[in-house]
Amino acid sequence: MSTPLKGLTAIVTGAGRGLGRAEALELARLGANVVVNDFGRPGRDGSGEADAAPAEQVAQEIRTAGGAAVPHTGDVADHQQAEQLVQLAIDTYGRLDILVNNAGILRDRMIFSMTEQEWDSVIHVHLKGHYNTSHFAARHWRARSKETGGPVYGRIVNTSSEAFLAGSAGQPNYAAAKGGIVGLTTSTALALAKYGVTANAICPRARTRMTEDVFAGFALPDEGLDPLAPEHVAPLVGYLASPAASNVNGQLLVVHGGMVAIVERPKVQAKFDTEKDAFTYDELDALLTPHYKDRPPNETFAAAEVLGLKHG
Repeated sequence: MSTPLKGLTAIVTGAGRGLGRAEALELARLGANVVVNDFGRPGRDGSGEADAAPAEQVAQEIRTAGGAAVPHTGDVADHQQAEQLVQLAIDTYGRLDILVNNAGILRDRMIFSMTEQEWDSVIHVHLKGHYNTSHFAARHWRARSKETGGPVYGRIVNTSSEAFLAGSAGQPNYAAAKGGIVGLTTSTALALAKYGVTANAICPRARTRMTEDVFAGFALPDEGLDPLAPEHVAPLVGYLASPAASNVNGQLLVVHGGMVAIVERPKVQAKFDTEKDAFTYDELDALLTPHYKDRPPNETFAAAEVLGLKHG
């Protein structure tokens, strides 16, 4: 069995269940020491009492299989607890090499019905949670690079969503957070490349507690692996965390059911130039209105439409 991550240390957030669990198990199978983070609240909206059991159970599962793992039950949306998470990896295994940001919650509502708290909480867990851990991991790698005088090994894999790519009418908070994560990823990739660190984002589609209603109409197969199983996503995370992916940086990849699609950055669809010193309303009306005349009002610029994908 190939173990390209042997001797490396990984953090996986939200790893007590679903995608995070599958990713943590895959990184361990590939040889990594894993810090299994999960705040453990039972509700997919982040409600309920924090519970150490999910993180501890996954860590034990890794150890039982012969790997090395420790649990962390802090909230990555809390700046101090995110720092403690990164420090736990360093204190336990001597260094941090891989950060997989997966933790998140859902509080779905149409834009006209959404409360300020529902907006803030989703942005807080997804976007700030990704920032918090990335910030402290980046500080660790930058310090190591300065000490050694050269590049170090570092990998960040962030979790975006097709809800950002294709739009999701009832998830303005979630779609915005996932779009922000892509921006965070590309900025981080540029900032850390000189230190030897890569940062990439994935848009996974999987049947988990977070997506149980999205995929309610897709029955489980009678036999074989569910096309929506998180196990379809985990190998890509393992690859992006590996030495083989050293040239993959600042990328967005859609992954599900045995398919990986590399998403291009947005392209200019059409370009118009004014014949005067500046555009007037009438000139813009004459140029743009015919361009959009035959397009449905709900059509988006999304790359996912080009890929023939639907958001998940």
